Amino acid sequence: MQAKTSPTSFLIPLMLIAPFFLWGTAMVAMKGVLPVTTPLFVAGVRLVPAGVLILLVTVLLRLPQPQTKKAWLWIGLFALLDGLMFQGFLAEGLDRTGAGLGSVMIDSQPIAIALLSNWLFSEQIGPWGGLGLLVGVTGISLIGLPDDWLLSWVNDTSVSLSVSVQSLFDNGEWLMLLASLSMALGTVSIRFVSRHVHPVVATGWHMIIGGIPLFVMSGLWETQQWTNLDSVGWLSLTYATVFGSAIAYGLFFYIASSGNLTSFTSLTFLTPVFALIFSNLLLGEVLSSLQWVGVLFTIISIYLINQREKLNALGKQVVENN
Repeated sequence: MQAKTSPTSFLIPLMLIAPFFLWGTAMVAMKGVLPVTTPLFVAGVRLVPAGVLILLVTVLLRLPQPQTKKAWLWIGLFALLDGLMFQGFLAEGLDRTGAGLGSVMIDSQPIAIALLSNWLFSEQIGPWGGLGLLVGVTGISLIGLPDDWLLSWVNDTSVSLSVSVQSLFDNGEWLMLLASLSMALGTVSIRFVSRHVHPVVATGWHMIIGGIPLFVMSGLWETQQWTNLDSVGWLSLTYATVFGSAIAYGLFFYIASSGNLTSFTSLTFLTPVFALIFSNLLLGEVLSSLQWVGVLFTIISIYLINQREKLNALGKQVVENN
C-alpha cells in the first residue's frame, strides 16, 4: 500500500527556491530600467513601498511593533547598513556593471558573514569554510580586477596601478563589493535587532527608514527620475519592489524562522545563477572568460561556506569508516 502524497507537497521546493529566484530576476529588472531612470530613485522605490507592504502584513498577523528606545536604535542601525548603504551601493553599482555580474558579487556576502561571525560569535569556519574563503577571494579577484591587469600579472610583466577615490566609486564592481559588505554587516546585526523586535517587523521598518534618505538624495542629486519611464519601466520597478523585495524577504524570513537555516541559506548560490541566465536571455549581457571562471569560483565558495558543517561531518565519517 503506497503512502498518500500531499497535493501541495510539490510546492515546498518551489517555496524554498522562490526568494532566490525573485532576487536574481529582480536584479535583471532593475538593470533593464536603469537606462531610463536614476539609481537612487530605483533604490528608494524598491525599499519604501516594500516596507509598507511588509508592515501591513505584520499588522494583519498582529505581530508586536517596536516599543523601546533600544529597539528603534537597532532598527536604525539595521536601516543604515542593510537599507540605505546596501540598496544605495547596489543601485549605483548596478548602473555601472551587469545584472548577472552584480548579482554574483552581491551574493558573495557569505564570505564576509563567515569572518564577522567568527569574530563576533566565535563561530568556527573549519577547513571547508577556510577553503571556501580562499576560493571566494580568488573568484572576486577574477570578477573585479581588469582582465588586462590579471593577464599581465600572470605573464609577469610590469603593470602600473593608479587608484583614486573617484575612480573607485566610478567602478561598478567596487560599489558592488561595498554593497555586499553592507549587506553582510546588516545580516549580522539582525541577531542583535531580533533581541528587541520581531525580525519581520524590523525588516519592514528598516526598509522605510533606509529608503526615505535615498528618495531625498535622489531629489537633490538626480533629475528626470520618472520622465522617461513607460509602462514597461513601471512594471519592472513594480516587480523589483513587490516580488524582489516584499515577497522575497517575506518568504525568506518565514521559511528561515521555521526551518533549517543552514540548509535553506545554502540555496543562496542560486541567486546569481538565475540572474546570469535571465540577464543573458533578456539583456544580452556577456562576461569575459576570466569573469566566468570568477563566477564559478564564487558560487563554489558560497556553497562551501554554507555547507561547511555537513562537509566536515562527512569528512569525519569517511575517516572513521577507513
